[in-house]
Amino acid sequence: MGKYFGTDGFRGEANVDLTVEHAYKVGRYLGFYYGKNHEDGKASIVIGKDTRRSSYMFEYSLVAGLTASGADVYLMHVTTTPSVSYIVRLDEFDCGIMISASHNPYYDNGIKIINGQGYKLEAEVEEEIEYYIDGKLPEIPFARREQIGKTVDYAMGRNRYIGYLMTLATRSYKHMRVGLDCANGASSTVAKAVFDALGAKTCVINNEPNGTNINEGCGSTHIEKLQALVKERQLDIGFAYDGDADRCLAVDENGEIIDGDKILYACGCYMAEQGELNNNTVVTTIMSNLGLYKAFEKKGIRYEKTAVGDKYVFENMMENGHSLGGEQSGHIIFSKYATTGDGVLTSIKLMEVILEKKVKVSELFRDIKIYPQLLENVRVKSKPEAKEDEDVIAAVRQVEEALGEDGRILLRESGTEPVIRVMVEASTDILCEQYVNRVVKVIKDKGHEA
Repeated sequence: MGKYFGTDGFRGEANVDLTVEHAYKVGRYLGFYYGKNHEDGKASIVIGKDTRRSSYMFEYSLVAGLTASGADVYLMHVTTTPSVSYIVRLDEFDCGIMISASHNPYYDNGIKIINGQGYKLEAEVEEEIEYYIDGKLPEIPFARREQIGKTVDYAMGRNRYIGYLMTLATRSYKHMRVGLDCANGASSTVAKAVFDALGAKTCVINNEPNGTNINEGCGSTHIEKLQALVKERQLDIGFAYDGDADRCLAVDENGEIIDGDKILYACGCYMAEQGELNNNTVVTTIMSNLGLYKAFEKKGIRYEKTAVGDKYVFENMMENGHSLGGEQSGHIIFSKYATTGDGVLTSIKLMEVILEKKVKVSELFRDIKIYPQLLENVRVKSKPEAKEDEDVIAAVRQVEEALGEDGRILLRESGTEPVIRVMVEASTDILCEQYVNRVVKVIKDKGHEA
């Protein structure tokens, strides 16, 4: 990770860690960088944003920087991250920009840059942008006269994406009662339109964004309201998205949560049956539940593990030709249809499984036992020193031996904070707590706690 760009773009509190000056300079550099690929020096770049109050401010700053460098800018307005990725590829833009901090609170924001292939921007280009922001590169000349870029309303791009999603449904949703929690975010412009058009009886909550209520007690990070809605209205299924709708969690007809691991299981088994699971393999991260792996083994489905982050999942999928991968948090990637996690697409693919198999949602998960899991974060003075401490390593080994094949322990460094994460899966919640506390105590006793 760089000075400003992490695994998911440039993110921070608006006008504190990420300012309008930062956004302007990002625009200036991208307009210059991609303009070099054109004889007339004019790049074409598309921008989408979520519903945060600061998203408009950053949109204007980016537009100013891009057009000042000669780029033409196309505005999709409030839309989802996967829709920007789709339109970049479909309409052959040089790159796309999504203004969003995903599941973070409203006062945070971020700039996600998507290259012309719909993938996250290359690290080397992010590094060049950082150098420019810090004044380590020569100043970029301003475009003049007819070379100054133009700004184009491109709301049609979002509508074309909605149309694309509709084509992916294999059956009508006419007799399905579906709940949607739009997190007061970007999916409020997409999800209901798709499900209504496909014939579902939709009950929608948290689809009235006001600039400060995105992710506030709602969406995929606060799924309790959707659980209550599904049970109260006796719905068949519910879907919850995050702020930019690149992730999705679900709720079955009994109000039970269907996390990313369960979605991977249901879709992985179905795709294997249909001969659509490339290499008979599902890509997961190291945080996926042990129960998922045991269930896949029983079905004869292989799996691979990557570092935490949908970026790493997608890289593995592309390198090896896999068709399904994702995270427990609900970032699910269907590589045949998208280059990023897509919450509404995930909903459509899970609906396909339900309708084609003609079962209640809960019946899809009878053969998977999710192990209790406990994660504790410990703020430390030095992540490497804490993780490599001999006594900490010994404590982890002792837990591994005690758990055997009936659980696991994972000790890893946070990618964005001075934090060591201790995660244990075991047969009971009591065991999880016992073993997590044992390792955390050693970390603290050795003086690593900040």
